[in-house]
Amino acid sequence: MRRFSYLVPLLVLSLLSVTAWAGQESHDAESGHGGGPLTTYLLGIVVILLAAKLGGEAFERLSMPSVLGVVGMVLGNLFLVGFTGFEGLKGDRGLEMTAEVGVILLLFEVGLESKLHELMEVGKSAMLVAILGVVAPMLLGYGVSSFFLPEAGWYVHLFIGATLAATSVGITARVLQDLHKTKSKEARIILGAAVVDDVMGLIILAVVSGLVTSMGGSGEASVKLLPVLWIIGKALLFLAGVIIVGKWVITHALRLGAHFRVPGIPLVLSIGHCFAMSALASWIGLAPIVGAFAAGLVLDEACFEVYRQRGEREIGELVRPITTLVVPVFFVMMGLRVDLTSFASMNILAFAAVLSVAAVIGKQVCSLGVIEKGVNRIVVGVGMIPRGEVGLIFAAIGAKLMVGDEPLFSTSTVSALVVMVMVTTLLTPPLLKILFQNKNKS
Repeated sequence: MRRFSYLVPLLVLSLLSVTAWAGQESHDAESGHGGGPLTTYLLGIVVILLAAKLGGEAFERLSMPSVLGVVGMVLGNLFLVGFTGFEGLKGDRGLEMTAEVGVILLLFEVGLESKLHELMEVGKSAMLVAILGVVAPMLLGYGVSSFFLPEAGWYVHLFIGATLAATSVGITARVLQDLHKTKSKEARIILGAAVVDDVMGLIILAVVSGLVTSMGGSGEASVKLLPVLWIIGKALLFLAGVIIVGKWVITHALRLGAHFRVPGIPLVLSIGHCFAMSALASWIGLAPIVGAFAAGLVLDEACFEVYRQRGEREIGELVRPITTLVVPVFFVMMGLRVDLTSFASMNILAFAAVLSVAAVIGKQVCSLGVIEKGVNRIVVGVGMIPRGEVGLIFAAIGAKLMVGDEPLFSTSTVSALVVMVMVTTLLTPPLLKILFQNKNKS
C-alpha cells in the first residue's frame, strides 16, 4: 500500500474540487448568482485535469493505454446515481474552446512526430496497407450505419465510415516499443502505413466535412461531382501550399528569431505557425486540425539547428507541457457527450457492438496489402486497429457539424462511436503482446 501513498494528495484534491464544484452549483441555484463563468471554468479545469490523471494512472497500472474518454463518461453520467455536481461541465463554452485548442495542439504534435521524408519513402507494402486500411473500414462503416440508421442521410453514413477509417498508431507504437519490436518488419510497415493513413484520413475528413458544410441549412441529400472535386483539390492544394510555402516561411522566421535575445522565440513561432495554419484551413472550409497537422509536418530538425547548437530544448519537448494541460480537456469533454442511458436501447447497443466488430475486421483487410515475405500479416492488421484520439476527433467534428437544425451525429451515435473507439484502443495492446509472444515461440 505504501507505493500508492503518493496518490492520496491527488484524491484529496479531487474530493475538494468536487465539493467546491457541487457547492458552486448549489449556491448558484439558490441565490441566482455565484462566482460567474470564470469560477465555473476554473473549477471545471481542476476537476478535468485531476480526474484525467487519476483515470490515466489507473489504466497505466493495468498495463493498458490511458483512455481518458472513460473518465468523461463517468463524470457525465453520475446523475444516474443522483449526483448532478458535474452537469455544469457539459456545454461550458470556455471548456469547449479549450478542448478545441487541445485537439489542434494534439494534431500539431502528431505532425511533429511524423517525418515528411518518411512519408515520401514508405514502401509498397506500407502504402497498400494504408490504402486498404482506409477503404475497407469506410465501406464497412457505411454499410453498418445504413443498416442501423436507415432514416439518416447518406452523408451521416459516409462520415461514420470515415470515422472508422481513422487510425491512431501512437498506442501501437508504444506497445511495440515496450516489446522492443520497433525494428521488426511488421513495425516498419505499421508505422510507415500510419503516416500515410494520417494524411489520407485528414483529406477524407476535409472532403466529407466540406460536403456536409456545403449543404448549409438545407440538408439537401444530393451531391454533384464538381463541388466534390473542388473540395478534394482545395485540400490537396492546401497541404501542398503548407509543405512548400509554409515550410519556407517558418524556416526563415525561425532563422530570424535566432537573433532575438528574449527567451521562448522557437516555441512562440512554432505555436503561432500552428494556429495560423489552423485558422487558414478553417477559413477555406477545411477542418482546423488539417492545418495543425500540416504545420507540424513541415517543422523538421533542420529548422531548429541554430537553437539546438545554443543548447535549447527540442520543439517537441517545449510543446509537451502545454499539450499535457489542454489535451486531456478534449478527451474528458468528449466522454461527457456519452449518454449511458442511450444504451438502454438494444438497437444502439447492437449498433456500438457491430461498429466495433466492423472496425476490427476493416483493419484486418489492410493486412492483405503486405507483399514482403516473412511478415506476420495478422500483426500488421492488429497494429492498425486502434482508433484512439483520431477516432474521437472525427466523432467530435461530426457532433458539431449541422445539417439543417440538427447535428450530423445524434447523442446516441456519438455514444456508439466513443464505445467503438474505446474497444479498439483497449483491444490492441494485449493482442499484439500475445501475437509477438507466439511468434517468438515459433
